[in-house]
Amino acid sequence: MENKKKTEKLEIQLDEETAQGVYTNLMVVNHNETEFALDFIYVQPQGNRAKVRSRVITSPSHIRGLIRALEKNLSSYEEKFVKDEDKESPRVAKVSDEQYH
Repeated sequence: MENKKKTEKLEIQLDEETAQGVYTNLMVVNHNETEFALDFIYVQPQGNRAKVRSRVITSPSHIRGLIRALEKNLSSYEEKFVKDEDKESPRVAKVSDEQYH
């Protein structure tokens, strides 16, 4: 007998508020032995304070999948919209524990 995996269709529901999305311009990543926490933050221009708009907590295996999906999508985006000379790495903010409440 052959092992055939059943392909089940997953119906993903998206309510109207979530579909609107949330703009962020900073992300902080933390992890422990079993999970990663991704904090999506909005920093106002000229501001010295920021607010976490969303926190996503997930497993290391999901992070690997997220990284692969982001790399694939970024590559596709850059092929279509970005010239080689415009490809720069963004600045990385260092956030100390004292600043992050």
